[in-house]
Amino acid sequence: MQFVILGMLLGGPLSLYDVQRHFERIVSLFYSASAGSIQRALRQLAADGRVVVDAAAVAARGRKPYRITDAGREAWREWMLTPPTGSELETAMLARVFFLGRLEAPEDRLRVIDGILMRLRAEDDRLASLAGTMPSAASPEALLDPLLRPQLATLEYGRRSLALALDWVSELAEAEGTR
Repeated sequence: MQFVILGMLLGGPLSLYDVQRHFERIVSLFYSASAGSIQRALRQLAADGRVVVDAAAVAARGRKPYRITDAGREAWREWMLTPPTGSELETAMLARVFFLGRLEAPEDRLRVIDGILMRLRAEDDRLASLAGTMPSAASPEALLDPLLRPQLATLEYGRRSLALALDWVSELAEAEGTR
């Protein structure tokens, strides 16, 4: 979540309220967060020196605008350029794609896309390997086993979802490469 907030702040200073509204209106398409978790993340970013409160711009209602620091910009850039890891691949992928336009260098944008493609392909290979160890959905075993049928259906959903993501990111790579 901290890197999503840093990405938002690249567009200019935002108050806690503004960050929460951005999450509700835009970022919730790929990432959800509570008001408390956003507040904690902003506090941690400030403690780490990645954001500062712009004291000169404190609003009449006491809203404190947070501004990204050079350290925050560098941390965000490093995160963008690091291929997504962990179990939340879709969320990490979409967060990076969402902020892709904030990277100035075309080669950096392509590096992000290549990292996402690499990770998607690795996950596709993992699911294909798993599928190779299981009976087919049309096998007598699967047709008769009420537990196995939904497990195979879930695996098939994952494989189809990954295929869609691979196609989508490949199209993004093509479009980015032609700029």
